[in-house]
Amino acid sequence: MALPHILSSPPSSTSLYPSFKPKPPLSPAFASNLRRCKLTSFRCSSSSFSEKHHNANPPKPDDVVELPLFPLPLVLFPGAILPLQIFEFRYRIMMHTLLESDLRFGVVYSDAVSGSAAEVGCVGEVLKHERLVDDRFFLICKGQERFRVANLVRTKPYLVGEVTWLEDRPSGEENLDALASEVEVLMKEVIRLSNRLNGKAEKEVQDLRRNQFPTPFSFFVGSTFEGAPREQQALLELEDTAARLKRERETLRNTLNYLTAASAVKDVFPSSS
Repeated sequence: MALPHILSSPPSSTSLYPSFKPKPPLSPAFASNLRRCKLTSFRCSSSSFSEKHHNANPPKPDDVVELPLFPLPLVLFPGAILPLQIFEFRYRIMMHTLLESDLRFGVVYSDAVSGSAAEVGCVGEVLKHERLVDDRFFLICKGQERFRVANLVRTKPYLVGEVTWLEDRPSGEENLDALASEVEVLMKEVIRLSNRLNGKAEKEVQDLRRNQFPTPFSFFVGSTFEGAPREQQALLELEDTAARLKRERETLRNTLNYLTAASAVKDVFPSSS
């Protein structure tokens, strides 16, 4: 049974590649993916969000810089950890260049069906790397600041774009801490019911927020929505923490409604599970 598609429409994205417009497709695997999310792997922290750059002068929104681009069928969020294996020749060339510079490249979501790439992505910083004898690379990367591709500088041997940096705008009178707390409560309920439906012990879910500020917490929540990359892309593109948390709240409410109904069916018809 598919989850209800009742999310609000995502923000439009005018892409350079050609564009796709993210839609919010939810799948039955969504709750399971959320249940299996590993906090040690997809963990944002207030320090990783505020200290956006290793340089003394952090990037400003109006700065334009050149950045190697790596299209992938996934969405990277600030603070998230991404393991990669580099084997394609052009990206091995990119890695050799990065190892001589600042170890940073741009991850952009590439739609698996259309092959088009989004114009908003997230910087991946190489934390660890291992070069194998056949010149493949194993990487551990961490999401840093978000960017928007303003122009493609070249396409061969790999994509390089001019990018500008994205930051969330002030959310006005919104109580971000209250929104974040509400989202955390919903996440805990989704995980608890998902565990129950999968025959696992209904243990109390521990602190998910871990003293994170609302903005990095909103990125952490988005990183757990595996299986819905277009929805994740829509969340990544939002430049308002309150809007991102509200959209995540709606997604979690829809998921919780589905799981509650499924749990009720299981109670009435135990063999149906």
